[in-house]
Amino acid sequence: MCRNICAEYAKTFYLVWCRRMDGLVDDPNAVYMSSAILDRWEDRLHDIFNGQPYDMLDAALTDIVSKFPLDIQPFRDMIQNMRMDTRKAQYNNFQELYLYCYYVAGTVGLMTVPIMGIAQESVIPIQSVYDVALYLGVGNQLTNILRDVGEDALRDRVYLPQDELAQFELCDKDVFSRKVSEKWRNFMKYQISRTRFYFNRAEEGVSQLQKASRWPVWSSLILYRKILDAIEDNDYDNLTKRACVGCAKKFLTLPLTYTRSLSNPKMKLGPSLTRPI
Repeated sequence: MCRNICAEYAKTFYLVWCRRMDGLVDDPNAVYMSSAILDRWEDRLHDIFNGQPYDMLDAALTDIVSKFPLDIQPFRDMIQNMRMDTRKAQYNNFQELYLYCYYVAGTVGLMTVPIMGIAQESVIPIQSVYDVALYLGVGNQLTNILRDVGEDALRDRVYLPQDELAQFELCDKDVFSRKVSEKWRNFMKYQISRTRFYFNRAEEGVSQLQKASRWPVWSSLILYRKILDAIEDNDYDNLTKRACVGCAKKFLTLPLTYTRSLSNPKMKLGPSLTRPI
């Protein structure tokens, strides 16, 4: 039953609860979401972890909690993101944007590590494996932001660091104008370079996961990288064009990601990121 619920409601996350949280913001009635509603969801979360689900969908997560060593904190942090997203319309610097990326996507990485499992032959500390999952989540969300700049602008939203826009002599007005200038291209080159840094860090540790879990993680990493490539192929026009990876490219990526999933755990990992760059 729980497997059927997950398959029906969570095509991407495979965690029903995450998909429902995501829907709170995406739903047309999201503007009416109050702190009291989020408080109620947080109470339900604690009930789930205490083995007292409210409905059948909550029961899917209760079942997972009973079988895997999940920590409640990433789930609570995701609710905190809902609180941020209802009142925050601007990010002054990358530190603020990084925190948002952690809440909305890094948390998913931390949730899934206990389910995917760490390889018995892993040669790095367990915390480093969780760091790798966090880097991948942040990299994916940064990619989503860069891909969706134009669409977000149509909703009067700018998920870009204000101080970095200013460094390139840009502002929200330039984003809303949806005109690709040389300043915009240089700004995007900087954003893409940093996002690739997070993917590079994630790549160093994917082989530490259990072998059966590596292929989908490698696929996610490589395909999201290709979205960045597509932005470049569009001459950095993510204001009027949506960068996408076609079905043929996705299909051709599968043999590569499968081969990489067979690699054994590696010793070397770069220094841990203690704060966003």
